[in-house]
Amino acid sequence: MTMLFYNIAIIDSDGETKENMNVRTDGAFITSIEPCNCDLTDAQKRENEVYDGSGKLLIPGFFNNHSHVPMTLTRGYGEKLPLADWLYKRIFPFEALLTEEDVYWGSMLGIAEMLRSGTVSFTDMYMRIQGVFRAVMETGIKASLSNGLTGDDTTVLEETAWYRETEQMRRDAETSDGRVIANASLHAQYTSVPALVRAIADYARGNELRMHVHLSETEQEHEQCKELHGKTPTAYFTELGLFDVPTTAAHAIFIEGEDYDLLRDQGVTLCHMPSSNLKIGSGLADVKSWHDHDIRVTIGTDGAGSNNNLDMIEEVTLASYLAKGIHRDPLLFSTGDLLTFATRNGALAQGREDTGLLEPGFRADLAVVDMNAFHFQPMYDYGTSLFTNANASDVALTMVDGRILYRDGKLMTIDIEKVIWNVNRVRDEKLAQLNG
Repeated sequence: MTMLFYNIAIIDSDGETKENMNVRTDGAFITSIEPCNCDLTDAQKRENEVYDGSGKLLIPGFFNNHSHVPMTLTRGYGEKLPLADWLYKRIFPFEALLTEEDVYWGSMLGIAEMLRSGTVSFTDMYMRIQGVFRAVMETGIKASLSNGLTGDDTTVLEETAWYRETEQMRRDAETSDGRVIANASLHAQYTSVPALVRAIADYARGNELRMHVHLSETEQEHEQCKELHGKTPTAYFTELGLFDVPTTAAHAIFIEGEDYDLLRDQGVTLCHMPSSNLKIGSGLADVKSWHDHDIRVTIGTDGAGSNNNLDMIEEVTLASYLAKGIHRDPLLFSTGDLLTFATRNGALAQGREDTGLLEPGFRADLAVVDMNAFHFQPMYDYGTSLFTNANASDVALTMVDGRILYRDGKLMTIDIEKVIWNVNRVRDEKLAQLNG
């Protein structure tokens, strides 16, 4: 089926705003982008479906490049704690009780929130990942899924739940019509040992899987690696072969010196999550230095347990303001740069070459932001208003592969009342177990 986004503003591939445009989709793809030269009535007579874009901005949908989506179940649980206490006293004990069914309901809630805010795909690291897969397939969103491996010198990779889940995800992904990509994932340097890093690196290389890892998230983690191994986590992972496959590394707050050249030369993508970094007090990543070293920059939300939302517009806006403040340069970054970080770069990091751009021939993974509200008025430029005025509630439509999954407050593939009832049930069950 074709759809015409009529008389809508866009941001082109050069980052420039163009108003009064017509964008046509046919099936899963964008087929044309051209100036609007007809009136609405004529368009409605000729097209299967016409979406009136007056006062609205059409963009590629967001790619949330680092998340733990089922952690919606821990949103608000463990506030005002340092990272170590938050993980070991709250999050890990709670997560140990989760079943695959629980993970499914947490994923459904997270996906609902992401579709509501214009996200079309996410890169996730969690556990019981068949529950996440089920939610992805039911809702229509895209995802790159992995279980974050942890272990010690006694861990045998092929005997772990990680191995069983990853093997199953590789099989499941083949049935997903390309919407799900199976990844390998190492949780972090401090939750593994060198032999395990080598083992997962070999596994990923042998099975042609992309890698997902936390990198230099805290100063303590970064400095302890240097003390223990005589090198930074970046150099450590490089030496052990973890970055021999395309890798997305999350946080990278404390990378230093030759780390930048190693990451660039290995083709590692870095993912910036300013809200989580700030809330946990980890620090401020220098995204300008990443960019200046020609390292691919992406944006993620992290888990809702440490953010506490999955709003990519908010995340990109905060990333922009932090860069401006850190470097005292109001020109960092352009709207085009920011949109690329959150869309095309995320798509490429997932290995999706045919999406993340608003151009004919690319997949119709799109979002519409309604800028008719009073907090956009008076309107001077739709593009510059995106990462200054807008927030998740301004998203009016989210489309994946040409299929509308969210429109004007309605989720097309999710019974949100049922989801909310179930996540509250899971919360009550787990708290009773923990407190019993």
